[in-house]
Amino acid sequence: MRYRVPTLALALSLLAAGCTGGSPVVARPPELDAAGAGAAQAPDDTFVLVATGDVLVHPALTEQAELDAAETGEGERDFRPLFAGVAPLVEDADVALCHLEVPIAPAEGPFLGWPRFSAPPEVVTGLAATGYDVCTTASNHTVDQGEEGVIRTLEALDDAGLGQAGAARTEEEALTPLVREVNGARVAHISHTFSFNGVPLPEGKPWMSNTLDPEEILAGARRAREAGAEVVVASLHWGVEYVHEPTQEQQDLAELLLADDAIDLIIGHHAHSVQPFERINGKWVTYGLGNHVARHAEPRGITEEGVAARFTFERDEAGDWAVTVAEYVPTLVELGPPIRLVDLTTADIEAPGRAEALARTEEVVLSRGGAEHGLTRYAG
Repeated sequence: MRYRVPTLALALSLLAAGCTGGSPVVARPPELDAAGAGAAQAPDDTFVLVATGDVLVHPALTEQAELDAAETGEGERDFRPLFAGVAPLVEDADVALCHLEVPIAPAEGPFLGWPRFSAPPEVVTGLAATGYDVCTTASNHTVDQGEEGVIRTLEALDDAGLGQAGAARTEEEALTPLVREVNGARVAHISHTFSFNGVPLPEGKPWMSNTLDPEEILAGARRAREAGAEVVVASLHWGVEYVHEPTQEQQDLAELLLADDAIDLIIGHHAHSVQPFERINGKWVTYGLGNHVARHAEPRGITEEGVAARFTFERDEAGDWAVTVAEYVPTLVELGPPIRLVDLTTADIEAPGRAEALARTEEVVLSRGGAEHGLTRYAG
């Protein structure tokens, strides 16, 4: 962590419905965080962005955090040990993005899993301690706990010093892009979801969470540009659960968005299985990063596998930013006990199940020609 820094008739009906288991716009917040100001910086004209998959807090993860807190003495629940395996990767990034798929509960609970998630506040402090800078919050579970859940979630992120994109407490907040400065670049993040699992957005507040409408996505990206963003990253919650191949709808939307100058990179979530990386119109899309952490009632193997995306951006002589290095980092949630997140590029690959997970993740990630455009496994 180095900074805290139109209508198209696409047939989106095949996207799955649930997760089991102005003038000018002022960016928020406009200045570099004090926490990030003193950290080691990469040279100006280059920065590294790391993005990871779904943070899906099933009850077993809360139970593990309680057990870990008993060992560490850190409150009632401590999620830091769960994420510790990826902390070096996250801390080394100039921009580290997580996807918080679930709403946050009151401190006293209740803490719930599928179908209406409600996660302990300590998961947010755990993410901050791991080194994340920004969390995206638009998912099919955003309004699982109604308006109160959205507000609690955003307040928890604020309290932890984490930026967020995807949900909002007010219409003004919804229309204010998240733009942060990092190594001479102003980087924006937008976040959109295909569904809320049939739960309506609060009456009269359609702006409370962003939807996967092409016009809306591009409008948000253009607001970010008007606010001074030089790089815009779109985080999209889309696709079909438990499949590796992106749907035709994902592919069509990626083609549309990456043909527009407003968007530089697409990061995908939702499938709970790893999906490929692909280069389109000279820009990258990661269709699905899989689960970052989860403990489904019925683990499928692929639901424990994830991948972090690591992109190095550089400014060219014309002053434009583009990805010059694209890398992937396979990860695995080992169900233990204890439940732990493992970085497969640094872990002992001889341990049971790790080599198989690594091989399968690499096959999927590279299956749409990424290697031909320079996509490689991160070597540390």
